[in-house]
Amino acid sequence: MSTSTPPPPAPPPAPEIPWKVLDLLATYLDPKTLATASCVSKPWFSLMSSDHLWQPLSTTHFPSLSHLRSAAIPYLPYHRLFNLGSTSAKRRQPPPSKPRITLQNLLFVITLNTTSSSPPVTITKPGTALSVDPESLFRFDFDVGDQEKWQEKWEEKWLKVEVLEDTKVTWHVVLGGFEGVFTMMDCKGKGGVFSGGDGWFSAELPAAGCCGGPSGMVAEMRLGMREEEDGGGGGRRMVVGSVSVGVLSVVSWRYVSVDDGLRYLQHFLEP
Repeated sequence: MSTSTPPPPAPPPAPEIPWKVLDLLATYLDPKTLATASCVSKPWFSLMSSDHLWQPLSTTHFPSLSHLRSAAIPYLPYHRLFNLGSTSAKRRQPPPSKPRITLQNLLFVITLNTTSSSPPVTITKPGTALSVDPESLFRFDFDVGDQEKWQEKWEEKWLKVEVLEDTKVTWHVVLGGFEGVFTMMDCKGKGGVFSGGDGWFSAELPAAGCCGGPSGMVAEMRLGMREEEDGGGGGRRMVVGSVSVGVLSVVSWRYVSVDDGLRYLQHFLEP
């Protein structure tokens, strides 16, 4: 006669978390965790969707919608209001796409002409010699001494250029292989003057696309000046020693990022 072994006793049920404790913990959760916790069960949904949890979140993140709720739709739950505000914000501010051109595709050409009787002096800078960090700013400094390899015959002329009333500066950006060119700046005059006598020129950029109007960005050029002896008159004069160019946002008056600058340029440079 065989004897059967009795089954092992069932483990005791896990103790349930008291609802008051769970409700207290829920006040410290972020919106994403609250939404996830509400999917556990119907009782959890009822607790995690409570207005007292979502009202401060809605008021903090979407204050204007919270005002609408109290005035026009008093029966709308705050968790639903927060979801509407979050969805609207994502659609309103989609992440920008990566630019289709890179700095390596570009050539910067800067020309300075002081008088109609003298030939213009040009500085060129390939994008391969510029910063390639996407997190850096669209602002670049050129040392005039670097021009020896491109136009040695004009080096002495460039170093002795003064910024006069009829000085004309241009800044062109060329897409590799001369598939496209865009004029960032074409200014005439002395420009502004900073401490140390630096010359500064700026030009508002047009909007990208078909709508026209301003773009909200400004091209800037700064001529770094240095003092030297005037061989002809025995005095001293300010001459160009370096060039800086960049693109500023008129909203923040800060330089835009490299990616933002490239996204703007591709509208004008792509074939």
